[in-house]
Amino acid sequence: MNTTGKVIRCRAAIHWKPGAPLAIEEIEVAPPKAKEVRIKIVATGLCGTEMKMLANPNSHNNYPIILGHEGAGIVESVGQGVSTVKTGDKVITLFLPQCGECASCLNPGGNFCVQFKQSKTGLMSDGTSRFTCKGKPVYHFGNTSTFSEYTVIKEISVTKIDAVAPLEKVCLISCGFSTGYGAAITTAKVTPGSSCAVFGLGGVGLSVIMGCKAAGAARIIGVDINKDKFEKAKEVGATDCINPQDFEKPIQEVLFDMTGAGVEFCFEAIGNPATVAAALASCHESHGVCVIVGLLAAGTQLNISGWLFFSGRSLKGSVFGGWKSRENVSKLVSDYMAKKFNLDPLITHTLNLDKINEAVELMKTGKCIHCVLFL
Repeated sequence: MNTTGKVIRCRAAIHWKPGAPLAIEEIEVAPPKAKEVRIKIVATGLCGTEMKMLANPNSHNNYPIILGHEGAGIVESVGQGVSTVKTGDKVITLFLPQCGECASCLNPGGNFCVQFKQSKTGLMSDGTSRFTCKGKPVYHFGNTSTFSEYTVIKEISVTKIDAVAPLEKVCLISCGFSTGYGAAITTAKVTPGSSCAVFGLGGVGLSVIMGCKAAGAARIIGVDINKDKFEKAKEVGATDCINPQDFEKPIQEVLFDMTGAGVEFCFEAIGNPATVAAALASCHESHGVCVIVGLLAAGTQLNISGWLFFSGRSLKGSVFGGWKSRENVSKLVSDYMAKKFNLDPLITHTLNLDKINEAVELMKTGKCIHCVLFL
């Protein structure tokens, strides 16, 4: 049945209020308007960002809302003026848009598109939602809202990918993998033969390790208080794994002892201000680079000694691994198809959408690296 131009009824996981579990509901998804794309989501990852939002009732004020931002699917229909994708195309959703016109998009070294800020409203560009449930409008999330069988996204937040790419794998390139892998390759620019340390061995941290290995790092030290993650970290490229709780001295001193002078590249993939400070202090004093990959809560203040910078250390932020989203994601998918990296180790669980709350509980245990949901 041709659904172009018609309202589609489908299932979605709705977050109705702070502290509540996600609820599977029937929703209505309106047709795309100008420069918008309606997508049938095939697979979506449950990312750490959603976990933080579900754990922190004050993370946003837009309720009810459809979360999810790590998705892959097939274009169902397009709005007026859409030229880069068409019905039937396989696509990846992009929480970070690429408008191609703002200062960040035009700068060769920038990727934080100004249009990202639109997502904070939870509405489309015209100030309305394309979702309704039980007669009420439902907010969008992260320019994407992939916890829905169908979603409507702006064209600048969608990129076409290889027609034979497995969506249940490459959906990770929509956020978690690209964020970590790019932090090493694009943001830090890890050099061959260098030493690296990665704080936090979740899906993003493991992706950082994969990036460090691909860049030719000689030593990659994984740091986490959960020893159950060490085996997986070594599988993807870590040469050493340590638990800070096993030592009486601060972790930065441990890393200095292990390397003789501190690591050349350090990555914080947790989003904890204390570990950011420790990661920076773990860097080589003259040329060490520390990259914040984890999502720090809005308003978080860092308590860092200014003396750490005197000798030449640098601290950098990174969003989406520094990639220009529409431009680079399709290339990363092509690299995956060419077997330049393997996503399988990052996916430890797969469930259907109606089991999403079970997936949330799995993530809380620390035994789940990444759960992919099938829609």
